[in-house]
Amino acid sequence: MAFRRWKRSQVVPGRRYRTGTGLVEVESVDAAQAREAGYASAGELLAGLRGDPALPVYRIRLRRIDGPDPREELARAASLTEADVATITAGLARMDTSSSRRPWTGAVLALIADRPGIVSTVLAEAMGWERQDFKQHVRRLKELGLTVSLDVGYRLSPRGESYLNYPRTR
Repeated sequence: MAFRRWKRSQVVPGRRYRTGTGLVEVESVDAAQAREAGYASAGELLAGLRGDPALPVYRIRLRRIDGPDPREELARAASLTEADVATITAGLARMDTSSSRRPWTGAVLALIADRPGIVSTVLAEAMGWERQDFKQHVRRLKELGLTVSLDVGYRLSPRGESYLNYPRTR
């Protein structure tokens, strides 16, 4: 169980989220009930929470998901079908058109392919972006299984390499 102060709920029941220790699934989100959560009072619960005291407090019931990270399994899948390529292409196109930086996906994938293991600060600078913004965009590529995070920098996953090298007829 977790408690958060938010203007509005930031999680959705039934969805899975990554944490520093693995995957969790949100079972429910509702208004906090301090005593039910093991606190002596609402004041005790609220005293330990960060954020604006004027914001509502949400109770999030979580369930740990055992097993491998689906992104890692996806990233290892180097053999692509035409349907896989079409799905990836459509996903990248959605990212490009929904972003104020459009189009960006091809440039970021090419940069990572050309400069694996380079610190994100340098890669962001090469794109003319702030580091955190760059990292957020790379995480979106990782969701499609196209990139892998290294101790320093990134590299294309086997799936990402296969996608970039997939023969396309135009």
